[in-house]
Amino acid sequence: MRISGGVHRSRTLFTPKSDAVRPTSDKIRQAVFNMLNARGLVEGAVVIDAFCGTGALGLEALSQGAAYCTFFDKNKSSIALCRQNIELLKEEDQSQVYLRDATKMKPLPETIQPATLIFLDPPYRQELISKAVESLYENGWLSDEVYFVIETAKDEIVNCPLINILHEKFYGDTKIMLGGLK
Repeated sequence: MRISGGVHRSRTLFTPKSDAVRPTSDKIRQAVFNMLNARGLVEGAVVIDAFCGTGALGLEALSQGAAYCTFFDKNKSSIALCRQNIELLKEEDQSQVYLRDATKMKPLPETIQPATLIFLDPPYRQELISKAVESLYENGWLSDEVYFVIETAKDEIVNCPLINILHEKFYGDTKIMLGGLK
């Protein structure tokens, strides 16, 4: 798994040794960032990589010009792997990592700005997207102009009353959606 663009382009990230974490493929990540950059959504963005796993999506955003990224995962081994990748790329000053369930957020710390770009790539078919968005929204983590990148199984339906889906694209068995707040 490699960073596809920006200052860390072609750098190889540490990957999980088991199938418990399902990182977004390089091809899909590159397509997502092409879509985001075409809309000017990455440069200077304040990012949340919820359900971060390896941290590849948030680290890709930092590599391509995002200002800051907060990483969340409730799995200790995922958090350890994410921290290892942050250290590998020397992005500690632009990152914050929390061992936390994105569906059960605490209020936004005063030291962090509300996010303008959120990556939501939870385990498939567990209906976690709406819960995470509601928790992030209720606890002040979202800016008024936030955009969401959502990755699901191709046939999965996202029913979140706070999100307006603006764009949808399919890559094999994966569906990528771009949305904003309603």
